[in-house]
Amino acid sequence: MKSKIIYTNSILIISLVFLSFSVANAQQNKKSEKNNKKQTMENQQGTNDYHKVVRVSPKASITETIGLTDVSVSYSRPGVKGRKIWGSLVPYDKVWRAGANEATKIIFSSDVWVEGKKLSAGSYSFFVIPKAKAWIVIFNKVADQWGAFEYNESEDALRLDITPQSRNFIEWLNYSFSDLKVNTHGKNSAVLNLNWEKVRLPIKIETEVK
Repeated sequence: MKSKIIYTNSILIISLVFLSFSVANAQQNKKSEKNNKKQTMENQQGTNDYHKVVRVSPKASITETIGLTDVSVSYSRPGVKGRKIWGSLVPYDKVWRAGANEATKIIFSSDVWVEGKKLSAGSYSFFVIPKAKAWIVIFNKVADQWGAFEYNESEDALRLDITPQSRNFIEWLNYSFSDLKVNTHGKNSAVLNLNWEKVRLPIKIETEVK
């Protein structure tokens, strides 16, 4: 009987020792996993920092709420840098990305009217064909594309003729909103401007609040 008690106690002690070892091992593994994850994140951050470069044409974005509709423009900003822009760096009669790097992208949170023409809510790439007089403004259904290299006219959602205006010189291309008109019911509007060098291209955008 005494031997049986001793044997049972021995088994209990061994079990407790094994359990303690298992818990300690699990905690150590968890700590190691956490450290490994932290190291991986630090390595990835280091890699990301290593591959970061300063863009010659910096990224920019602007958003305006017209009525209840958010209009967002994402683009890159080329500089004049003493160059001839229109008819040279940006040729006439050719599709231009209306910025630099990726094609300029415009997002409408709901349906809009652009120069009186209806355009459905969604994301569009934005292109321009500069001309001697009226320019062609293009909203293309392929929202994400690089430059105008893969531009496909068959994907155009809307094309408009708009006459550019003269403005004071501006070194870095930018987009701005002006002429905001606010109504609690009915039409609301603003003008989206492409500004670069001595050119302003105004595009009227209207929304409706019912």
